[in-house]
Amino acid sequence: MTLRFCSLGSGSSGNATLVEARSGSTVSRLLIDCGFSQKDLETRLQRAGLAPSDLDAIFVTHEHGDHVGCSVALARRHGIDLWMSRGTWRALGEAESPGTLRFARDGEAIVVGDLLLEPFTVAHDAAEPLQLRCSDGAALLGVLTDAGSITPHMLEHLAGIHALLLECNHDRALLAASRYPPSLKARIGGRFGHLSNETAAEILAACMHDGLGRLVAAHLSRENNSPDLARRALADTWGSRPADIVIADPQTGFDWLVVG
Repeated sequence: MTLRFCSLGSGSSGNATLVEARSGSTVSRLLIDCGFSQKDLETRLQRAGLAPSDLDAIFVTHEHGDHVGCSVALARRHGIDLWMSRGTWRALGEAESPGTLRFARDGEAIVVGDLLLEPFTVAHDAAEPLQLRCSDGAALLGVLTDAGSITPHMLEHLAGIHALLLECNHDRALLAASRYPPSLKARIGGRFGHLSNETAAEILAACMHDGLGRLVAAHLSRENNSPDLARRALADTWGSRPADIVIADPQTGFDWLVVG
């Protein structure tokens, strides 16, 4: 069994992460978030050697446009199982649900082929946001973006993971000095906003153990962060060369990484 993941793009312009479990000729694929137009997403899938028909399920973490994107239309068009919380669905205000819509809840495991998904709540300014712990029965991947602060519940679901995709949205000094209006600065840097590099490093420190072998910094702000700043913030805790920390690019994401 092999568990791997890649990104089709990660940032305020759109987010989509692929997770795949492979056992012999059996493959299970999940798309976490779908924050692009259908045409753009299909182009990005092609870069990863895939098409919508190769997806077994889509999981939407919350209703913000850079995450939900074309998910409802894509699921309806291709008959793909679409998972999200009831709060997310209500916030979308769609007139009609696709027949493949499924509701996810904190603490209720979801099985997608050989993938086991464990949704967990986070502190973010959305109706009912969920992030994920993914497993193929052996390797564990933690996916954490769009959270403003650390909670014990979050750390509980990231314990023992072998790979972590971690939001490093902003550098606090850059955000404070930016031309953003005060209200936007307060939202981004607040308890229900986005993770700063410094807070991300605290989360990493809480998750560190000998089996954690992959680290990806994701959802970086173009205006208020840089790959170098994110790497430097995480490097001391990571205990390896900063270059070993993968940075998810807004346009190209990152290539497939094996977990474990």
